[in-house]
Amino acid sequence: MSIEEIREKIKALSTLKMENLYQSDLLLTWEKSVEEIKAILNLAVILRKIRDANISPRIFDSGIGVSIFKDNSTRTRFSFASACNLLGLAVQDLDEKKSQIAHGETVRETANMISFLTEVIGIRDDIFLGEGHRYMENVSKAVREGYEEGVLPQLPILVNLQSDVDHPTQSLADLAHLVSYFGGFEKLRGKRIVMSWAYSPSYGKPLSVPQGVIGLMSRFGMDVVLAYPEGYHLIPEIEELARRQSEESGGNFTVTNSMKDAFKSADIVYPKSWAPFSVMEERTRLLKAGDTDGLRELEKQALENNKKFMDWECTEDLMSYTNDALYMHCLPADISGVSCEHGEVSSSVFERFRKQTYLEAGYKPYVIAAAIFLSKIENPVEVLKAILDRAPWRSF
Repeated sequence: MSIEEIREKIKALSTLKMENLYQSDLLLTWEKSVEEIKAILNLAVILRKIRDANISPRIFDSGIGVSIFKDNSTRTRFSFASACNLLGLAVQDLDEKKSQIAHGETVRETANMISFLTEVIGIRDDIFLGEGHRYMENVSKAVREGYEEGVLPQLPILVNLQSDVDHPTQSLADLAHLVSYFGGFEKLRGKRIVMSWAYSPSYGKPLSVPQGVIGLMSRFGMDVVLAYPEGYHLIPEIEELARRQSEESGGNFTVTNSMKDAFKSADIVYPKSWAPFSVMEERTRLLKAGDTDGLRELEKQALENNKKFMDWECTEDLMSYTNDALYMHCLPADISGVSCEHGEVSSSVFERFRKQTYLEAGYKPYVIAAAIFLSKIENPVEVLKAILDRAPWRSF
């Protein structure tokens, strides 16, 4: 893409209402307007094209991005680090075991102590149902208080890198991939996307990926289908949110207990395992109580219940019922005969769409960078123009 083509994309970005993104956190996609969502994704494409043109899009000469991961991560951890580096920030990971948190330091104190030169804080906290999102809100409140009181010279913004409620950087990357694959936001209207539970030989996987998908895709006039076996429902309020948003966008939202019925005439399928809502509630209670025996028994029961639905696998046979559907996954997928004996997807289906899932994941660093950019820069269009005008080389 030429510099002039990038300028045209910046011009298109300027038509969107995005002023409310300035100094705002990214915690839940449904807290943002549709135009703000489009602004984040359009800027993600612009930043990618700027980098591809060997131009540095750095907006910081110094400062850090703090990452707090309370659960394991590969793609999101590296995406956050890449996004911060792209914009000129160094990354510092907060290891709670090596901090004063282990000695009882409060969330308010920790948040301020790590934020003197911090521009963004990225948090993954998805283990405890009912806790992760609340923790992020508390950190946000603490640093805003520190900024307003003059303790912090700048306001660090928060990016949710997966909570118990939503995984916004993942669903935004998913949406960016769909926009590119089908050729625009308007081409998504009427497309049938299936967010389906799939069998996994593990238990306790968060609800936030499926919740993030239905919470975002239901805003663009799509035919959103949520499929799961009986008892594997999501947080009820999120399912109701998706239903309401679908009505408002002119789309449709349905729930089915049949994977086969869900796949019929589908344009996009997203088979992904998650734990039942009731199991996640009980798991949180047992974790808080430190009941290791109870956790072992819960895991045993959950795995046995999962085995009842081993036929919930994305196979070539199921894919034959679709409208030549695009397969999606947040990765890593449980691949039958590869990463496990029986899993979410057959090896042949996954291999056919492996490149597409990698391309899907590749949007995440730019989505995170775009969210940071729009939250830290009050006049993003003018700054983007200035970046192109000075055109500093990214590499020599």
